[in-house]
Order: sequence, then structure tokens, then C-alpha cells
Amino acid sequence: MRNNSKEEILNQVKEVLKIEAEGILNLVDRIDDNFFKIVNLIYKSLGRVVVAGIGKSGLVGQKIVATLNSTGTKAIFLHPVEAVHGDLGMVCDDDIFIALSNSGETEELNRLLPSIKNIGCPIVAFTGNSTSTLANHSDIIINVHVDREACPLGLAPTASTTALMAVGDALAVALINKRKFKTSDFKKFHPGGALGHRLSMKVKDIMLSGAYIPKVYENISLEEAVKEINRLSVGAAFIVKKDDTLIGIITDGDIRRFITSNKTISGFMVEDVMSINPRCVNEDTPAYDALDIMESHQITILPITGANGKIQGILHLHDILGKGEFKFSPTI
Repeated sequence: MRNNSKEEILNQVKEVLKIEAEGILNLVDRIDDNFFKIVNLIYKSLGRVVVAGIGKSGLVGQKIVATLNSTGTKAIFLHPVEAVHGDLGMVCDDDIFIALSNSGETEELNRLLPSIKNIGCPIVAFTGNSTSTLANHSDIIINVHVDREACPLGLAPTASTTALMAVGDALAVALINKRKFKTSDFKKFHPGGALGHRLSMKVKDIMLSGAYIPKVYENISLEEAVKEINRLSVGAAFIVKKDDTLIGIITDGDIRRFITSNKTISGFMVEDVMSINPRCVNEDTPAYDALDIMESHQITILPITGANGKIQGILHLHDILGKGEFKFSPTI
């Protein structure tokens, strides 16, 4: 048997990726009101999402369940074979049943459908065959059809399982947005991870203090404030009284906007630019509460003050999320 050349192997790999990407992109035009219905159905449900599938679809189903659970939607995986031997008892009438089958003719899965209907669960089909037995017995159909598999024999589920997983991810993300699931909520479900560990800390455990606090006194020039911002490169400087009582804050963004309007900072004072009464937290505030404030107001820096209003430290978003490891989530 002739060994394929390096070029042939790389071209084959590229072709697989193109086929799988094509399969996902072709789903975009088929997303319709049914997807809106399933998102609302799950959002309003008092039960869980019950996902079932056999073989490769079952493995994808387990991944979908894991993603849903980690992002605030209760879900369980139900193996169709085990279901008919007693596990069906875990399904309740307020659950949502999602059946995964590309062909829609998986015997072990379809055998469950009458029992699921008797329980009273809505049935949602993720299938590539909208005229299949599964589709005909479902209340909502999500069409995950792909034109071809990446497998050259057309036998091994490849592009079809990729498409199925992508739709599962899309469902999870839509529910994240619907539930307004925040980064700080992540802590509840990932207490053992690096982010969960940092979110469990107090602000005092991760804030910068002492010489690392960027601060200038009131009634000084804006140019001096810019020098202080540059000194520590944290993107802001606090304006304080002689006794370190916090008055205001100036950020990089404030400077940019001011220059856009005035063309120069020369001759201006910090009071001309600063925002007064900035949002603050104290050193005993949980990190996840500080992150909630940052996300709610789309800010990256918080002053840390004592009960007397005196500046004690500075907390940057990176100090919570970890520099280079996590990104600031968008407003949802």
C-alpha cells in the first residue's frame, strides 16, 4: 500500500475542515422560529433539559448537557437503552426532552417517544431528517442536516456530529443571554478552577495597595495626572485630598475624549476631567461582587476605600480574571 505524501495528508486535513465548516455555515439559513420556541420553552420550564441519543449522537448529547449545566441550565443525559430499563423514572412532566439523531430513525431512541409523550414532556428533535419518525413524533424540530460527511466513505458521523454540537452550543449561549448569566455566576459552578478560586477571594486578597495606587492630589494639572497614569500603566489615576480621601477618578478613556474635544491637556486641571464619586468597594467585598459591579457598569477599575472614604487600594479587572487567561464578557 502506497503511503500518502505529506502534501496529500495536509490537503485531506484541510478538506475535512472545509467540509465541517461548510456544514455548520449551512445551518445558519435554517435557523427559524423553532429555535426561538425552544429557548423560551426551556427558559420558562421548572424542570430540566433531558437529552438523549445513541452512539456518536449520545456522546455529543453528553457534551451539550455538560455545557448547559455549567452555564445555568439544569440538564441530564438519558441513555435510551437504560431508559427502558428503569431510568425513564427520572423524567418528569415539567422537563424538556431533546432527542438527537441525524437520521431520525434510531430505533432505540424512537422507542422512547411514546413513553415520553405519556409523561407529558415536550419533545424537541435535533435531526438531519425533517420527515423522519423522530421528526413526526416531535413538537419542535431543529434541522441539523449536512450535505455530506467529512468521512470519505460517507459512513462515520463527522460533519453531522460537528453540526449537532454547534447547535447545542448555540442553544446554551442563547440561554446564557436569556438568563443574563454573568461571569460571577460562573463561580457557583466552577469552584475548583482558577477563575472560581479568584472569585472566592476577598478584594483585599487581590487588590494593589501602597505605592501601586495611582493617585494625585486635587488642584494639580492634568499633565501631572497623565504622568501618574503612565507610571503604573493601570489605565487610571485617583484624585484625592491631602488626607487621601477619594474625590474622583480619571481614566485613559477620559483623557482621550478630552483631547478629542479640546486638542490639548495643557493648562487644564484634574477637576476639568475627573469623574466625581466613582463607584467603590471595600477590602472585604467578595471578588465576585466586585466583578458584578464591573460587568454591570462596563468598567475595568475599582477604587478600594475604607469606611472613612480614604483610598486603600485599586482593583483591576485583570486582577480578578487573570491576565491573558480570561476575557471580559459582553453586556448581556
